[in-house]
Amino acid sequence: MKVQSTARVALLLMLPWLAACNSNPSRQDIGMMSGAVVGGIVGSTVTGGSTVGTVGGAAAGSYIGNRIAKEMK
Repeated sequence: MKVQSTARVALLLMLPWLAACNSNPSRQDIGMMSGAVVGGIVGSTVTGGSTVGTVGGAAAGSYIGNRIAKEMK
């Protein structure tokens, strides 16, 4: 249950960033945001719902998603 609430909070926190985009997001933007969501969920799950684990997972996922999208060009 705690993982679901963490995922919801992560998605709600990302909505302003997504809404602030004036143009279509680039492939890197999509990769970064997708990686952040997946990384946050994985980090939360692995650490038992720890805030540090969630934030660390989101940061790592964001970086990895950005790098993967950059390589796919």
